[in-house]
Amino acid sequence: MKTKVTIAIASLAFAGACAAAPAPMNADAQTAKAEMRRMFGRVPGFVDAFPDAGVAGAWSEFKAVQLGGDTALSPKVKELIGLAVAAQIPCQYCVYFHARSAKADGASDEEIKEAVAMAAVTRHWSTVINGAQIDFATFRDEVDAMMRYADEHAKQEAKAAAK
Repeated sequence: MKTKVTIAIASLAFAGACAAAPAPMNADAQTAKAEMRRMFGRVPGFVDAFPDAGVAGAWSEFKAVQLGGDTALSPKVKELIGLAVAAQIPCQYCVYFHARSAKADGASDEEIKEAVAMAAVTRHWSTVINGAQIDFATFRDEVDAMMRYADEHAKQEAKAAAK
């Protein structure tokens, strides 16, 4: 038993010594962090909390999806979506970031309120529907029927208005 304890203590001491010596940052992480410094004037502290092995990939994803200009969604819409999701997770860091970014991208106070309210409404009905265990096939059929009805009704109103 004493040998097992000694081996365990030695293993922990060795692991601690290895952990204390920081591993050199890989070249991809260095490149990504250098680009962040150029874009933002710094590397955000939360990036340093992420493993170096994943920094370049995470940065690439962030640039392509969130910062990318060649995407289907405008920057303002992306930030309003991010804010709505962050409010429901909930994550105070993300709420702060996405609210500031949405404002920087031109979102009004009313748009910010509406995005958060949409998140709340979605969460509310998701809770009701999931909690009541509504049959998904029935739900899907009802939604499709309502959408068809609304589409036909809109067409009829457009015809009436054109006369």
